[in-house]
Amino acid sequence: MLTKGDDFPIHQTPEPIAFSGTDRNFYDRYFFNGYQPDGTEFFAVAFGVYPHLNIADAHFSVIRDGVEHCLHASRILNMERMDISAGPIRIEVVEPLKVLRVVVEPSNGIAADLTFEGRSFPIEEPRFIYRNGPRAFMDYTRLTVNVRVSGWIEVDGLRRELAPGSVGTRDRSWGVRPVGAPDAQPVVPNQIPSFFWQWTPLNFEDRSVFFHVNADPDGEPWNTRAVIVPDGAGPGGGRHTGEAAMEDVVMIPGTRHIASATLSIPLAQGSAKVAFQPFLTFLMRGIGYGHPQWRHGGYKGELAVEREDIDLSGVNYLSPENLHIQALSHVTLTLPGEAPVRGMGVFEQLILGPYRPYGFG
Repeated sequence: MLTKGDDFPIHQTPEPIAFSGTDRNFYDRYFFNGYQPDGTEFFAVAFGVYPHLNIADAHFSVIRDGVEHCLHASRILNMERMDISAGPIRIEVVEPLKVLRVVVEPSNGIAADLTFEGRSFPIEEPRFIYRNGPRAFMDYTRLTVNVRVSGWIEVDGLRRELAPGSVGTRDRSWGVRPVGAPDAQPVVPNQIPSFFWQWTPLNFEDRSVFFHVNADPDGEPWNTRAVIVPDGAGPGGGRHTGEAAMEDVVMIPGTRHIASATLSIPLAQGSAKVAFQPFLTFLMRGIGYGHPQWRHGGYKGELAVEREDIDLSGVNYLSPENLHIQALSHVTLTLPGEAPVRGMGVFEQLILGPYRPYGFG
């Protein structure tokens, strides 16, 4: 099965590019988010390819005036992985690892044209490998970079240009995750499902700060990293550590989401501290994560496009589809011997099942 990708030197197995090993859950995904400098508008994009499911899907979502406006699209891949589009949503790789463009052609009252330019060379996060007993639940790699964003977004005839200074984050991940139809074969022996995840890409005037942690129900990390990267840094640049920790955590009553916290990053000259003040909640279901009808890799036929509007004032944040969020946050970075600096970023959170350090049994 030869496709356009086979004429590029990008093969990783003896197979044509249409085939990605043998795991049916293999995926290849783009993610983007961004926000106006005053925090009044937040948007995100996801595009996924599922070679062995023969499906591609894309999602665009923007928060305006308390409503999360979402555009979902899914199509049959036809095994052509070089076509980075689904319905009205497409991605253009302008300059690999530096500049990408997302275009949303007018559809269901939503349109956009956004360019994302990296502030440094992307960081490579540690490989994520997690098993439920003998079964590989996740096995993937991700690159992440903070970005400057320009362009415009239109909803129901109202077009808004992004203000100068708009920033965000983009990532690329590929490997194995649960995608498409759920596995009907239960894990043996039976286990209580649990998953703890925090991810905090943060934008400051002249640098970026990244932190993530996956932990078991007792709070023991199984994958974690913090990185401080100055603008313009090349491959391997910045300060990397696996010893950072989220401290002084205060939860929003009646939810599994954080009201405030402080990230502590150990350095040779003392600890860097980042204080979080979340102020806006973005539901990740708006770009397919945990969505009951638009889950990643779900089969929707030859082509399906649908709009969804979510009134955030009426959301039940304990419903399973609303547990996974990105909380846009004001952040303050204090480095040893330096004056505090303010910035903005997201605090992505997902806590499923027990997590005893926060009192979830």
